[in-house]
Amino acid sequence: MLKYRTINPVFQMSLILLLVYTWAESLSLLPVLILVLTYGVVLAIGSFVLSAQFFLPVKWKGNGKSNSIAITFDDGPTEPYTSQILDVLRTCGARATFFVLGTRAETALAVAITLGADALLIGPAQTALAGLLPLGVAVVVLTVVGAAVARRPYYLCSHCHEGQFPVDVELDIERSQNSPGVRRMLAVVGADTSFEHGREQMKVLADLEVTTKAVERTAEAIGADIAQREQQQIQRAVQLDLPVVVGEMIPILHIQMDATGIPVVKAETTGRQGKTDEQPARTREVKLGCVFTQTTWDEEGYPIRDSGSTTYTGAIETAEQFGKRIYLEAWKRGWSRAETKVVLGDGAEWIWNIADQHFPGAIQIVDLYHARQHLWELARKLYPNQEVKQKRWVMVQKHKLDDGKIEKLVRSLRSIESPDVQLTEDIRTEANYFEKNAHRMRYPEFRRQHLFVGSGVIEAGCKTVIGSRAKQSGMFWTVRGANAIIALRCCRISGRFEDYWEKQS
Repeated sequence: MLKYRTINPVFQMSLILLLVYTWAESLSLLPVLILVLTYGVVLAIGSFVLSAQFFLPVKWKGNGKSNSIAITFDDGPTEPYTSQILDVLRTCGARATFFVLGTRAETALAVAITLGADALLIGPAQTALAGLLPLGVAVVVLTVVGAAVARRPYYLCSHCHEGQFPVDVELDIERSQNSPGVRRMLAVVGADTSFEHGREQMKVLADLEVTTKAVERTAEAIGADIAQREQQQIQRAVQLDLPVVVGEMIPILHIQMDATGIPVVKAETTGRQGKTDEQPARTREVKLGCVFTQTTWDEEGYPIRDSGSTTYTGAIETAEQFGKRIYLEAWKRGWSRAETKVVLGDGAEWIWNIADQHFPGAIQIVDLYHARQHLWELARKLYPNQEVKQKRWVMVQKHKLDDGKIEKLVRSLRSIESPDVQLTEDIRTEANYFEKNAHRMRYPEFRRQHLFVGSGVIEAGCKTVIGSRAKQSGMFWTVRGANAIIALRCCRISGRFEDYWEKQS
């Protein structure tokens, strides 16, 4: 293989001999030019093709097919340029390795600590640095009290040639330059508000400089870990390998389900039909469920939800997948110990399919206010732009609904005649809706048992758990990112985040 140290003397000798021969024979300089150009091409190829090892031996490792690069800087730091480079790296969420001169080692550490450089690694470039870093390679770690330098030994396996920092594992900073405490803070702010606002909160409340990308990556990583653990529990539930939940009997256990859409990036809606014809979908549906207990009711007989008893679970997934998820949540909340079990939702078919499959024997209730909304929608079609007639008609039909006289309501709807074909079809559809859900609309009977007949808890959950975080202006999610944040928010709002973090430490 051609090497610079062998090519260079050969070229020099050849050039001298050719020049002498050309001068002696009075020949053209063209051969000389060709030799010089050939030499230049060889130098260029050797400079850009590192694998040729033209100038010096080259060692490299890694997957050459991956779209990644390693950034290194030598013989620093040099101010203000090092600080400017660090600012660019932090803005881009990138990392680099800085090999510093031993005589500037103290300056390098000072720069790292001052900037809280979560993208800075320091490696000894001279033996003089070893005296300043007696424990080995140093790394800047962002802690809850600011940036700190951790000096730890590096171990290289003589067999597999893989290196490791055992201290990183012990301190839980492996593959992360944020301490566990900072990661916990990033997860909390990332779950509660936008990533940019979370970055601002970290600065205002803790005086910690982090990037928006750091908040996003950390919050989504922790949320993804929570979601993965839930999936493992779901698989155990499918195999009927659930632990027996021991405790006192629960008088009434309520399960409510609903769905809401969140905006997603265009790639997540490819091939999906939107709500209007010939329009692509712009949102994906998040299915959300909640479980809460009820022990008592007020003087008028209206049910009272037990304080602090509501837990949530949700994700962007199919109804079949969500059915297993809500079943697991109900089981963890004491489904097997509940004396009275209630499933409440709107008229969506997927909800009742889940109820029939996973919660047989439970009392099924259609949200009363959702059922009333069906009457109002039909009234607007029967009497367009006639509010007085709409209210009068709804008042008559609503009494039948509230009294649980669904058969009488259905007969009343089927008796309506109209020359409008579309209106006749709408009337038939609504009559079928009430007829199909008649056994879920015995509201007087449900009230005598002091049960909830409205799905206000889950509807509020759709707004607080999902909407307030995932439907803010300018937000567009990937399914992976949204599911991670949803899992994190459900864990937080359900009061389980501290337990999760306790298991992590």
